[in-house]
Amino acid sequence: MARFWIFAAALNAFVAVSMGAFAAHGLDGWVSADALGWIQTGARYGLVHAVALLAVSLFAISRQDTAGPGLRYLPFIQSGLLFGCIVFSGTLYIMALTDLRFLGAVVPLGGMAFLVAWFALMLAGLRWGR
Repeated sequence: MARFWIFAAALNAFVAVSMGAFAAHGLDGWVSADALGWIQTGARYGLVHAVALLAVSLFAISRQDTAGPGLRYLPFIQSGLLFGCIVFSGTLYIMALTDLRFLGAVVPLGGMAFLVAWFALMLAGLRWGR
């Protein structure tokens, strides 16, 4: 299962960097300034959370031999980060490329997933090392 989370983190980072570069070099003049901003926001959040997912996953691998109480939060952390990347960033990308602005109502669900993941990581941090 660890391979899946590392793959998911790398894939999200790849998409974030690709979309950021595409917005900076390939979309200027093709989409509105708002749409470019949406892609940049999606790329920034996607990359930050992909790195967080990678770090948490690598940390979990290193702790498997000493599975402490903090590891029980791991599914919430990893799933929240991945779901947030897909929904938050993905929806912003789709909005920018298709101009389907009504999808803006979906973006906060991804943001909430990020918050759940960070809250679970806070709880895990309190439990690790006990």
